[in-house]
Parts: sequence; structure tokens; C-alpha cells
Amino acid sequence: MAQPRIQPTGEEVGFQEDEIIVSKTDLRGVITYANDVFERVSGYEEAELLGQPHNLIRHPDMPACVFKLLWDTLKNGQEIFAYVVNLARDGRSYWVFAHVTPSYDLEGNPVGYHSNRRVPYPDALPKVKALYAQLLAIEKRAGDRQAGMAAATEHLLGLLKGAGMDYSEFVFSLSEHTRLGVEV
Repeated sequence: MAQPRIQPTGEEVGFQEDEIIVSKTDLRGVITYANDVFERVSGYEEAELLGQPHNLIRHPDMPACVFKLLWDTLKNGQEIFAYVVNLARDGRSYWVFAHVTPSYDLEGNPVGYHSNRRVPYPDALPKVKALYAQLLAIEKRAGDRQAGMAAATEHLLGLLKGAGMDYSEFVFSLSEHTRLGVEV
């Protein structure tokens, strides 16, 4: 089913520091569970979320290369932390600090993914927004979606290599609240 195009309004919707947005997906990224905070913040009802691809809430200002990195990390059986901007049903955006992990059955086979999203650290957001704007500009300059994502991914991996960190370490280093002892 084709999703309607939602136009961002430039307004933000927030949620409380003690709230966690939770969702689960299958291996293809189709939503199998969404908690009440997810429903409220995104503006969707449970019946509208279940069975839909998680990219239903993808904001156009979110670089594709970050999602590529996220999916590659998860498919390698690793967890990832990332800042993500999402798009609510009414066009408002909401930033989250996501922790995404693979889920396994009793035999150790991957069966899906679990994401807990918290309010982002405010001191990290300006740095994240600047980086994502840079990555998005690289993606758009290429003209072709795949070439743009490849160029932005190469740029991002170069930044990470130069910093001597993986992406999760890098995002933790952006906030004084989570700094790992590395200057950015």
C-alpha cells in the first residue's frame, strides 16, 4: 500500500524525558508492536502502525546513509545508537535518541528488531543536525539515490575512521551527558 506524502510543517512535537517510544519490527522492518507513547507522538493509531513499514515515519531530512549504517549494523547482529528525526502524521517532526537491537528466537535466529527511543540530549542536537544536513547535501548532489547514499556513507565512514570510533561511540561523544572521554 502506498503511503500518503506528508509535508513537514517545520513544527516539532515532543515527549517527556521519562517516556520511551518503543517499537518492534520483523526482519523487513514491518511494525509488529508500537507502544502508546509511539502512537501519541507519531499521531498514528495502533491499527494504522501494525503491518506498516517503519519508514512510515521517515522524515525527508533524515539522511539515507544513516539508515544504511543502522541496517548494516543490525544485520551484523550488533546494536546501534543513533539520533533520528521522525515525521508525525500531522507533519510535525520529533527527534529521538534511538537504541536499536536485533531480537532472536530461542534457537538464536534473528526474528526482528527492537527500538527504544528517548528524548535526545539537547546539547548534541545542533551537532547532529549540522552533520545530517551535510550528509543530506552530499546525497542530493549526486543526483542518483544510490550514488548519493554511497558518497554520503563514504563521507560518514571517513569521519568515523578519523575519530577512531564506530557510529554509536560517535553519537555518545556528542553530548556532555554521555561523553566517552573523547573530544569532538
